Amino acid sequence: MTVKLLVADDHSIVRRGLQALLEAQAGWQVCAVADNGQAAVDLATEHRPDVVILDYSLPGLNGLEATRHIRLVSPRSEVLIYTMHNNEDVIRDVLRAGARGYLLKTEDDAEVVRAVQALLRKQPYFSPQVAETLLDTFLSGSKVVASQTLSSREREVIQLVAEGKSNRDIAERWKVSIKTVESHRTAAMRKLNLRSGVELALYAVRNKLIEP
Repeated sequence: MTVKLLVADDHSIVRRGLQALLEAQAGWQVCAVADNGQAAVDLATEHRPDVVILDYSLPGLNGLEATRHIRLVSPRSEVLIYTMHNNEDVIRDVLRAGARGYLLKTEDDAEVVRAVQALLRKQPYFSPQVAETLLDTFLSGSKVVASQTLSSREREVIQLVAEGKSNRDIAERWKVSIKTVESHRTAAMRKLNLRSGVELALYAVRNKLIEP
């Protein structure tokens, strides 16, 4: 049987490289590619791939929220986060969202293949550096950070505001009222003790919701 794979990254050279690497494996086919998070969700809904390989820092809808949506629309699709960010908060959040693999872009090509093979067997996979980060976090007994209390919509509104979208832009995107957007934005800022859009943007950069 053909293994269907979806690749989502906002850099075309990464998309092309992953597609060439994956399709060099017997029986593997990249059924779709995406350059943003919403496109990844839409394509996962359409194609129901076996494995989705997601960059974390995707525009519009980041890897965390894309993972959450993909696991809802295509529960059998396993998600592999493929990123530069070896950050314990990011790792923890995407695992809670439903990702089963986390791989750093600094790893060699063989790690990508091994990661996909593991997810096809319904086994989790973490690159060695990520596994070490998770172990360090476990041993240190790190406490829950405030950002984990944010809802999915609150996280998304932070990213979109930081990307320069207005409340009206977001309302049209979500097909809701501007008042609803303002409510999510106000709730997020209150939880994070932020006072302005600038502070919101800085928070998004520090927490890898957008690229600086």
